[in-house]
Amino acid sequence: MANVFRSLVILPLLFVASYAQFWLRPDAFELFNKKKILGPHELFNNPFGDAQDYLRKKIENDFGTEPLPQSANPSHPNFFGLPNEPKGSWQLVSVNSGVSAMHAILLPKVDKVLMYDATIWKKSEIRLPAGHCRLLNETTGEKDCFCHSVLFDIATTAITPLQLHTDTWCSSGGLSIDGNLVGTGGFQGGAKTVRYLETCKGCNWREFPTALADRRWYSTQAELPDGGFIVVGGRDAFSYEYIPREGRSNAKSYFFDFLKKTSDKDENNLYPFVHLSTDGNLFIFANDRAVLLNPKSNKVVREFPALPGGHRNYPATGMSVLLPIKLHSKNNIVIPAEVLVCGGSGHRDAYTQASRDIFYTALEDCGRIRITDKKPAWKREVMPSPRVMGDMMILPTGDVLLLNGARRGCSGWGFAREPNLGPAIYHPKAKLGNRFRELTASTIPRMYHSSSVVLPDGKILVAGSNTNNGYVYNAMFPTELRVEKFLPPYLDPSVIRRRPVIIADKAPQQIGYNNLFKLHIKSKALKIEKKDIKVTMYAPAFTTHGVSMNQRLLDLGLEDVITENAFLGIHSITAVSPPSGKVAPPGYYMLFVVHQGVPSVSSWVQIK
Repeated sequence: MANVFRSLVILPLLFVASYAQFWLRPDAFELFNKKKILGPHELFNNPFGDAQDYLRKKIENDFGTEPLPQSANPSHPNFFGLPNEPKGSWQLVSVNSGVSAMHAILLPKVDKVLMYDATIWKKSEIRLPAGHCRLLNETTGEKDCFCHSVLFDIATTAITPLQLHTDTWCSSGGLSIDGNLVGTGGFQGGAKTVRYLETCKGCNWREFPTALADRRWYSTQAELPDGGFIVVGGRDAFSYEYIPREGRSNAKSYFFDFLKKTSDKDENNLYPFVHLSTDGNLFIFANDRAVLLNPKSNKVVREFPALPGGHRNYPATGMSVLLPIKLHSKNNIVIPAEVLVCGGSGHRDAYTQASRDIFYTALEDCGRIRITDKKPAWKREVMPSPRVMGDMMILPTGDVLLLNGARRGCSGWGFAREPNLGPAIYHPKAKLGNRFRELTASTIPRMYHSSSVVLPDGKILVAGSNTNNGYVYNAMFPTELRVEKFLPPYLDPSVIRRRPVIIADKAPQQIGYNNLFKLHIKSKALKIEKKDIKVTMYAPAFTTHGVSMNQRLLDLGLEDVITENAFLGIHSITAVSPPSGKVAPPGYYMLFVVHQGVPSVSSWVQIK
């Protein structure tokens, strides 16, 4: 890392004109690579190159996903969906988000999406309010008056600028018990920073640049059963640590040999996948291997078999979710937990080769494992198309949406080709080989540095994409400020009549653990059967670089579903709350009622 900081000393010498103007020079990316402005692994491809160049170059050994057993391959009708089956639709909701959404998360209580990128560029498409600037150099008086963090109102698309002082580039985050943002790490002076952002009107970032013991660049932040956080990995950080109380600093971290063993020349273990299992342990996946870490004893209590096929973490960026957790009115001692890992690259050197204009086909397979089994084993299956740098979002129904990313290459500055514009839906409860279905494609490439957010109305907000070092609009894949919403098939006009409405003043705002609670819904159905109803709780994800941190969906146990007034369509539901913080960490969740596969608009509920 010392080389990174020494190289940064020469950065001002390159800026004869403004930073954005410098990129207009055709040899700019070559100079950046030669000087290693950002570090040994932050190489650049020509941003003004040809997006079809991969078609003209024969690539040896471009195998993508090697053949899987026939049972893992979907049959044609289920793979593509039936002719009249809804496939979702897209809405363009904003042409200028102000900042390109490298990081994004939905904030409770205010229903706004927090978006931010990095301060290193000293440029965005929105300025801070008059009189507010970030002082860059006390000697010269150089200032940065651009905004790098905004609140995006999901109802009106209005943007509220927020001021960051430390660099959030490739950082991490999650929501506190009270629904506030806690963010960690980043670049340069932001690498050891812990940041806080409350949702109150007029609130702004609070930043503590010396809170962490190790530098956390490309690290993952995960919530613990008590509502605290652990931060795992990052560049040259073969360790983890727990976020200290606000204003305090960690004296040391915990060495984690697993991260050292899974690292390779191209660092394919950055942004590890971290999921809190239902037993309170942490499932940590890096590169192609996984372990179970006990956060109380700080010991690895289980090693899982390697996932065959290739490499799954940044920069060979795959996707992962903890599949929906099914609860019952009377839960067993062991509550099953399953993890799904999809995409990535079959080539260990995908990053190095991409710097030489060789863009390998991304992986097309997924691995699924029940991590609570006594003898867990991976089961592999095939997606509709190869995908790297994608997002995987859990829908209110319990299905999983895969979107964004590319079919070739890997993460990095212009290191991917062939945008994967078509989402796919994954049905976890379907039979192996019949779980995927392709949906309606977008027209906007969402490549490196894009993000996705599940919204309270069941739509998916999609934003960002910036494969360029700065805000560049005449590039092969321009910096993207447009914001879309994807409407999954359950919002199609042909089925929307099934949609229930939660009666707000009869919905709980706070629940405890292992308790019965009641909510009322309004429906066009005269009678509702218990078998047709699901009550789900969704914990919002912090999405960045293909990682959806702390995303979680709980399918609650039901006691009763009663029709109270058939004429008015009023029905009551008695559900059982999650049993503990191991299953549902304390904090804010979106509460959905799903009727015959169609979810309501959610209401916010806090569990603690």
